[in-house]
Amino acid sequence: MREFALTSDRHVFTVAELTSKVKTTLEDEIGRVWVEGEISNLRIQGTSGHAYFTLKDGSAQLSAAMFAAARRNQPVALEDGMVIKAHGDITVYEPRGQYQMIVRAVETDGGIGKLLLALEALKHKLTQEGLFAAERKRELPLLPLHVGLVTSPSGAAIRDILNILERRFSNLRISVAATRVQGSGAAAEIAAAIALLNELPPTERPDVLIVGRGGGSIEDLWAFNEEVAVRAVAGSAIPVISAVGHETDTTLCDYAADLRAPTPSAAAELVVGHKEAFEELLQRQQRTMEQNLMRHIEQLRQRFTAAAQSKSMREPQRLTESRGQVLDNLELRLVHGISAMGHDTRSKLEQARNRMVMAQMRAIPPLYDTLARLKRDLLRSASQLILQQRNKLAVQERSLRALGPQGVLQRGYSLTYTTDGVLVRDASQVTTGMIVKTELAQGSFESTVK
Repeated sequence: MREFALTSDRHVFTVAELTSKVKTTLEDEIGRVWVEGEISNLRIQGTSGHAYFTLKDGSAQLSAAMFAAARRNQPVALEDGMVIKAHGDITVYEPRGQYQMIVRAVETDGGIGKLLLALEALKHKLTQEGLFAAERKRELPLLPLHVGLVTSPSGAAIRDILNILERRFSNLRISVAATRVQGSGAAAEIAAAIALLNELPPTERPDVLIVGRGGGSIEDLWAFNEEVAVRAVAGSAIPVISAVGHETDTTLCDYAADLRAPTPSAAAELVVGHKEAFEELLQRQQRTMEQNLMRHIEQLRQRFTAAAQSKSMREPQRLTESRGQVLDNLELRLVHGISAMGHDTRSKLEQARNRMVMAQMRAIPPLYDTLARLKRDLLRSASQLILQQRNKLAVQERSLRALGPQGVLQRGYSLTYTTDGVLVRDASQVTTGMIVKTELAQGSFESTVK
């Protein structure tokens, strides 16, 4: 091993001294220069208006800052992907020991970086194919029971999504197709994960997919702009929510998805509403159906009662009597008018009167038959309506039971409690030797933690 002699005349720099010396050397030796590169990771400070970005080419990158006063004097607005010639001073930002360029002016030929050129070309191509058309978008299921996640298993996005889904609907089934979300080959992995969830048997297939990741630079999010990933999102048989980056980030997967969420957390909130809200909605619908059923039955009862209590039904002889009185009046008028016609005419009139009376008497039984048929029809309609509504209520009751704790247990899950009756959600709640109780769909048992 090489040994260095410790001498009394050595000079030891502090970090601040060395950084200051490097800064002075850069400023004196390089000074003000022109640098050509592509803008990336552009950030405009809201209060000050200062711009911070990275200048890069195929081999290296340089941190840059352009203060508000200089930025306001430029003929063009800075954009990610723009190729510029920057004029400014090379210096060191001492708090981080990072060398950077303070940009005083920029020149541009209006060029857009290679990444954005490729992005615009692919976007135009897929738009022409109809992959982003509004009529292709599908409605999300009102209350999905199974959600698929296509994201990194270790990122903040999956933690945010799982926390919200657990809080809003704890018995929701979740399947995670883990994948890389940035770097070479990430787009192909994303497409494969989407295909994997789509190829599951119908009983195992999720009702909706969330595809996304947390925020990052345009390069970090680029996998969601690659054609293989975009086509996988558009071709999914399962409705897809795209949740890539922050609200200001937009990728081609956002255009291809059935719905775009500004963040992964927002995607989880879009997938499921609050459980209490759905339960309240079901209760309101059940009450409304019961009220409509009772109102319809009451209307049928009133119609039947009114028909049964009409004078024609209660006293059918009145119909005959009134008709007979009319005939008597006609007979009297005829007798007075044609008394000269003699006994033969009166005899014919009496015969006609008798025939009319008999006809009226024959008309009464069909009226009773009509009333009986109406009664049977009303009772049959009411019975069928009651049976239909009972079946609907039974279906709703089964759905609610399937969403409840007992329904979850029937699907093979279990609940574990401490001896104090506290539900065990995390392994940190138990210690070695502790006795716990596990509840199954049928029965329960106690065990000791090892």
